[in-house]
Amino acid sequence: MTADVWLPIPAEEIDGLPAPGDSGLAYRFWDGGAEFPADPADCAFYVVPYMKGPQIAQRPLARMASVRVVQTLSAGTDQIAPGLGVLAPGVRLCNAKGVHEASTAELALTLVLASLRGVPRFVRGQDAEEWRSGFYPALADKSVLIVGYGSIGSAVEDRLAAFECARVDRVARSARTSARGPVHALSELPSLLPRADVVVLCTPLTEQTRHLVDAGFLARMKDGALLVNVARGPVVDTKALLAEVEGGRLTAALDVTDPEPLPSGHPLWHAPGVLITPHVGGSTSAFLPRARRLIAGQLTRFAAGEAVENVVAVTG
Repeated sequence: MTADVWLPIPAEEIDGLPAPGDSGLAYRFWDGGAEFPADPADCAFYVVPYMKGPQIAQRPLARMASVRVVQTLSAGTDQIAPGLGVLAPGVRLCNAKGVHEASTAELALTLVLASLRGVPRFVRGQDAEEWRSGFYPALADKSVLIVGYGSIGSAVEDRLAAFECARVDRVARSARTSARGPVHALSELPSLLPRADVVVLCTPLTEQTRHLVDAGFLARMKDGALLVNVARGPVVDTKALLAEVEGGRLTAALDVTDPEPLPSGHPLWHAPGVLITPHVGGSTSAFLPRARRLIAGQLTRFAAGEAVENVVAVTG
């Protein structure tokens, strides 16, 4: 008796997969195309196509009567989680912890440094053949607040260590102690925001964090502070952010936006003090090797009857 595994990466490109004959697994390649590779009812392990959007991610779920594990290749699960209600109880949803930390943290630091040091202005100056010298803010001696202190937030702090920040505050859903110091609860944000020069958003998108960064949140940020979003666009209320950046009180660096992709003509494109990258936090050369290792490891455990890792929810 075989069990189908749907993969968005061809099985022959993933080293370390359990051998089909020995494991009882049959590998089916599906990266979101119009035609399913086999009957979804036979799928036991579904690896969600990466960055294809919720409509594609959720499309086969209603027919996956035998699925036992749904594995994303993204750190967040907001693209697939709303569709899990059609599945039988006991299906495990796993995220891609370990895949995106390095790349996303790299981009977060890139956005911080580029924004503070005026890199977008220099690029425009180069295009215009203008020498735009002057004094610009440094990251050194700044206070940084990381909102969403999971594995990505921790990786951001690892990279901040070399930049001589005055302090780093950490916020997660609930308070705890980390190896680097205390992690504050979300409820403590009102007292933490006024002392932060840079606020980095790494939190997953949930009902609790949707529009977490609203007019009240932004109003508590100090004048001249920088907001960096490498989380999800809807964590930020775009209208409220526009009001602050257009008034010149805050600046922002955004790898994710709401709406996304950001349409032509949207005021965020040309808002003063805003740097935008097109959701490329995890889209680097580091992605595929780490994604392949994750898939191989999870399927090795699955085939052996062992517990899979990175479980963030269980249906039912």
